[in-house]
Amino acid sequence: MPAALEGLKVLDFSHALSGPYCTLLLSDYGCSVYKEEAPDSGDMGRNWGPPFTGEYAPFFLGLNRGKQGISIDLKHKEGLALCLRLIEHMDVLVENFRPGAMDRLGLGYEAVRPRNPRLVYCSISGYGQNGPARNEAAMDTVVECSSGFLSITGTEDGELTRAGYAVCDINAGLFATIGILMAIRSRDQTGQGQYVDVSMFDGMISAMSSNYSTFLGSFDKGSHQVPGPLGSSFATVAPYRVFRAQDGKSFGVAVGSEKLWAAFCSAIERDDLRDHADFATNPRRAANRHALDRLLQEEFAKNTRHHWVEALRAAGVPASPVLNFAEVVDHAQSQARQMFPMLGRQRVTGPPIKLSHTPGRVTTTAPRLGEHTREVLQSILQLDAMEVDRMEDEGVVQTHR
Repeated sequence: MPAALEGLKVLDFSHALSGPYCTLLLSDYGCSVYKEEAPDSGDMGRNWGPPFTGEYAPFFLGLNRGKQGISIDLKHKEGLALCLRLIEHMDVLVENFRPGAMDRLGLGYEAVRPRNPRLVYCSISGYGQNGPARNEAAMDTVVECSSGFLSITGTEDGELTRAGYAVCDINAGLFATIGILMAIRSRDQTGQGQYVDVSMFDGMISAMSSNYSTFLGSFDKGSHQVPGPLGSSFATVAPYRVFRAQDGKSFGVAVGSEKLWAAFCSAIERDDLRDHADFATNPRRAANRHALDRLLQEEFAKNTRHHWVEALRAAGVPASPVLNFAEVVDHAQSQARQMFPMLGRQRVTGPPIKLSHTPGRVTTTAPRLGEHTREVLQSILQLDAMEVDRMEDEGVVQTHR
């Protein structure tokens, strides 16, 4: 069957992570994605290693599989004209330069909209297209700081720790994908495309809605409680954290209801805790979390991780060992969900959304720089081979001939 987004054409000017992750998702579910890169240099992510697989970093190869690579010099007058012609044939354009960069190139939304009123034009940036911070340079760690995320991420003694993955970039890529699909839905109804403005900053605030809601709800007569880092704990639910077992191995447990609390107490053979004055309800457990954590850590030091995880799972309490990447890749659940398929000689991450009738697909490996320039220009713009050869000789495009 056709893929969910089959037939949609995406011109991808993005680089590094947020934009490429967005267009990776679009590609996995059927979009034809044409990745535009500058001749000779290309996406900065190509060199984000070690490690390297052949010429390029796996970082780049994993994020850009399934895309067709074109290389046009946007600063060349004829290159700009080529891109404008390509845009006329596209459904979606994605870019993640600083605000104003595409305008200066002559490829901003207002410049291209008259050529293709149906175009969905998505810009991903650090802080959005307006506001006093719009021109500030932003990468993941910086926005982890500015969004408040880093202030709640770390150990309870105050040591701050960035997330183990580029959470701001990935969030922005996800929100960009959602915004694009909403705009396409609107276009289906109105016939008109629109501009999609996504910022890493906004995305992180939205992703922390529960955290900010708790903070905003703490205001009382002008006072409020500013949250800080809690290690692996959760501010409003307890016990909800990682513990260490007798064998030194760590596991996580999440007791999110009173029913689970009763099951948890039975599983660890501490029914006396169920109706304990300090722990009988979640608000009491959260208020007395430190005493509860110390008590539970003493209990978990009496047996192995395997023992506790199996006992808790048997009682219906959410629990898991802390797995490393190698263990996750080899995990039976990862294999059942096809989350690490082979693509050629490289293992990659698989599509995360399972659709019953139009599933996502892992198709082709990441393109070499300019690998599909000739094919795209000939098939979409109907240029002949000699014309493409001339443009390559004059530095307008880069191909593999």
